[in-house]
Amino acid sequence: MSRMTTPADRTTLGTEPTSTGGFSQSLERGLEILSAFTEHRPVLGIADLARAAGLTKSTAHRYVATLAKLGYVLQDPDTRKYSLGPRVIDLGFAALNSMEITRIAAQPLQALSDETGYPASMAVLDGADVVYVDRRRSRRATGFPMDITLHVGSRLPAYCTSMGKVLLADKDPEQLAALLDRSELTRRGPRTITGRDQLLAVLDRVRANGLAVNDEELAPGLRSVAAPVRDRSGAVVAAVNLAVHLTTWNAPVETVVVRLEGPLRATANEISVRLGWRAERSGY
Repeated sequence: MSRMTTPADRTTLGTEPTSTGGFSQSLERGLEILSAFTEHRPVLGIADLARAAGLTKSTAHRYVATLAKLGYVLQDPDTRKYSLGPRVIDLGFAALNSMEITRIAAQPLQALSDETGYPASMAVLDGADVVYVDRRRSRRATGFPMDITLHVGSRLPAYCTSMGKVLLADKDPEQLAALLDRSELTRRGPRTITGRDQLLAVLDRVRANGLAVNDEELAPGLRSVAAPVRDRSGAVVAAVNLAVHLTTWNAPVETVVVRLEGPLRATANEISVRLGWRAERSGY
């Protein structure tokens, strides 16, 4: 008859005691280490990672060694510092591809880009940033230049993007205030809105008409128009936009909006309907 395994035995066997809820502290610490890498801090040393996870350097080194062996982090042999590895990238793309909304939106977004000749994108809100979850280019050549490189997974400040304004405008006043508290309204382009009261007034208009415009607020020469994507409850869960560069279409921004508003709204509504939204039921 075998005896009951003790905590000491579990330590010897290499497994970690867990709480009654099955919580794994080791997994939590490993994820904290991975979360320490950001767009602005893509390369970190052991001291940085230990500090981020609240660990000693020796303990952090054991976790990092495991993550490196599994391909989740890579070490530069010269600097001895670490960056995220290919397994993390695979997981990220798998997560994006598994999202229902990206599967549903793929065909309408491509059709929108083909119809207008301009890049069409979809983003969701993550904190005070927007994260691109899909981006489609027209199969018609337009010679569209970009001052910034955008792709699936790109993050941009919400306050100075058309999709960000759409997503911020749906937040209740308390949530919106908290998000703006986390945003430094710094100038990114020649027309960036850097005043909080002015931005709030713009968001009121976006909320009222369901359309947001970025007129060289993110980068010189770049304009975009965005519309909301709603789920079954009517909540805005994503935004869709079309991007235009002045070197491709140097027209008044009002002309750009009039030309693109129809197909953009139709596409956002089509995706919303596929997600279960019904205008007559939700009241929007």
